[in-house]
Amino acid sequence: MTNYKELLKNISTFVFDYDGVMTDGIIILSEEGEPLRTANVRDGYALQLAVKKGYRVAIISGGRSKTVFARLQALGITDVFLGVDHKIDVFEKYLKENNISREKVVYMGDDIPDFHVMQHAAVPACPADAAEEIKSISKYISHFDGGKGCVRDIIEQVLKLQQNWMNDDAFKW
Repeated sequence: MTNYKELLKNISTFVFDYDGVMTDGIIILSEEGEPLRTANVRDGYALQLAVKKGYRVAIISGGRSKTVFARLQALGITDVFLGVDHKIDVFEKYLKENNISREKVVYMGDDIPDFHVMQHAAVPACPADAAEEIKSISKYISHFDGGKGCVRDIIEQVLKLQQNWMNDDAFKW
């Protein structure tokens, strides 16, 4: 079996679930019924840096929050797919439309709706607190829980391996 670090050398695209990966999975409802989530600022830094460095970053989520969309746009992420019922369909279409081979993709998910997509990525990854079924198919399990730095963890590893970490443009947001 190939060490996942060898596979990270070829990565050009990051695809993430949102709830449970970029958040801790806990949703608080506002008085208006809008779901409110917390997000990790270090994950945000790594995401915007990956975009700035020319990596593709996509989000595929079942959630439909306008605030999630606004946060992702503020980080420079334009490939955002919300309200997705069957993630594998969106994933396959995204790769085909952008001429991306699976060997160049990390997918990080945390729960059963991510299962089929993860089976089609070069590096299926998950947070430390992911569902057991997801952990069982992951080539990398972060030491960090969802919303607690797991996104930064995988992005940082790829950028470091590809000599794209701590360069001049890393010091500005």
